[in-house]
Amino acid sequence: MMTLNPAVARVLKRLHFPLDVILTCVRWYVAYPLSLRNLEDMMAERGVSVDHSTVHRWAVKLLPVLEKAFRLRKRPVGKSWRMDETCIRVKGEWRYLYRAVDKDGNTIDFLLRAHRDKTAARRYFEKSIAQNGAPETVTIDKSGANLTALDAINADREKPIKIRQSKYLNNLVEQDHRAIKRRTRPMLGFKTFRCARILLAGIEVNDMNASRQRAGTHDETR
Repeated sequence: MMTLNPAVARVLKRLHFPLDVILTCVRWYVAYPLSLRNLEDMMAERGVSVDHSTVHRWAVKLLPVLEKAFRLRKRPVGKSWRMDETCIRVKGEWRYLYRAVDKDGNTIDFLLRAHRDKTAARRYFEKSIAQNGAPETVTIDKSGANLTALDAINADREKPIKIRQSKYLNNLVEQDHRAIKRRTRPMLGFKTFRCARILLAGIEVNDMNASRQRAGTHDETR
């Protein structure tokens, strides 16, 4: 029998719809390159009438709770990070998703920012270190903003983080961006920054859960 995280269970109770339908729709939306209308049609074929806007509302309400529950049980990551950012369109404008993976391809952390500059990069590194501990090495591309951000963080550290700038070594995280882009393409851009942040986090958490970056049970709703 499925055991739910208490916070997840409280959200689901307020949504007044069968549990399995809600979880299936939300998981499919972040796991596969599907639009909301694709999901509406797929559920209709299974005899379930649910509007595409309802699926979107479920995702926005449930995904932050699932992310919080996942982070409590996220496995430790390696000490060698590959960091890069990728462009995401929000309200017709480019925004920047900062991401990093370790040398084994495990996701370190992610952060959506409005701008690509030193402030955004430093905020990303501070968040990632707070969640995962400090790395020994960070590999970045030739971005001056990322380098400056790491230099600023090292200035406050007794043991500095080793910085490598290498396009070749950073191919690992650049290839990893493709899974995110494949998922977001059918969404046809995001209408608000808040929704973009929530849905991108859902995609990232689903990928981390699928690659067994969560300690303990394999039930993603626990």
